[in-house]
Amino acid sequence: MGGDHGPKIIVPSAIDFLHRNPTTNIILVGILDTIEEELRALNFSSNSRLKLYGASEVVDMDESPSHALRSKKDSSMRVAIDLVKNGTAQACVSAGNTGALIATSRFVLKTIPGIDRPALAVVLPTINGHTYVLDLGANIDCSPEHLLQFGVMGSALVSSVENKSKPSVGLLNIGEEAIKGNEVTKRAAELLRTSGVNFYGNIEGDDIYKGTTDVVVCDGFVGNVALKTSEGVAQMLAKYLRQEFRRNLLTKLAGFVTLPVIKAFKRRVDHRRYNGASLLGLCGIVVKSHGSADSYAFGFAIKRAVEEIEGKVQNQISEHISESPHPSLQTEPLSK
Repeated sequence: MGGDHGPKIIVPSAIDFLHRNPTTNIILVGILDTIEEELRALNFSSNSRLKLYGASEVVDMDESPSHALRSKKDSSMRVAIDLVKNGTAQACVSAGNTGALIATSRFVLKTIPGIDRPALAVVLPTINGHTYVLDLGANIDCSPEHLLQFGVMGSALVSSVENKSKPSVGLLNIGEEAIKGNEVTKRAAELLRTSGVNFYGNIEGDDIYKGTTDVVVCDGFVGNVALKTSEGVAQMLAKYLRQEFRRNLLTKLAGFVTLPVIKAFKRRVDHRRYNGASLLGLCGIVVKSHGSADSYAFGFAIKRAVEEIEGKVQNQISEHISESPHPSLQTEPLSK
């Protein structure tokens, strides 16, 4: 029910995903009358792989997380997370209020032993593929121990969904040298070096899109600013290109000739293909879709959830924590 568009986007996206992925089942959670109206508009016939689950409340996009957690116990968001908790569903995907989703997920599902806070991880395109960046805004103020946990979780995520045995982990900083950064990043680097992950060392902002490391670790403040700055630059470049190709008859002709290249470039950097931020560190899989996602983009958030289910991300994180030589992380792994 959440996001900028609600069921008008999510319902057709779910149906399309079912058609393209015959082994997946989907439960649509929300106000049943509204969901059924969308299904009728799409002339959708009954399908045993699509189920509806009613909820009487909706968390507003501008609602405070604490109010949603206390007062909206039958919201579509809370009911969906409860379904993960009781094993009815294996993952929750939501385009709703980010703060409410994080707070509710943490309260209902709890964190994996050894993890203090869940972190938002997102996939970003790079020159030679893609990289995983966390945290993207779930934790504004972080201690060195939190950044250590993010590195372990990011490494486990890449291991599970990319089948990489020792993914490289970089710590986002203002310079590559060990002496650079504030006291938090300096201490975090020391912890990561002794954590058992494949720690590359400090990396700078331009290393994100160079693909220098498989995982980029930072606090939520820095990560969110970096992400939004990147989105702004991409929008600016796209606008500049459109302006230049429309400048005169000659540039319009050049634009027509280069259209196949432009379309290929647009698809390669299409942010919709990277939609779906993983809320890592929970005893359950939760994926946050961008609130403005269209039907095409929301399908990638569902795909991200399926990949994490198949990769058993929670168990991978628990195993990485238990195998780490760092004392603050040692704990028993989750049962398989």
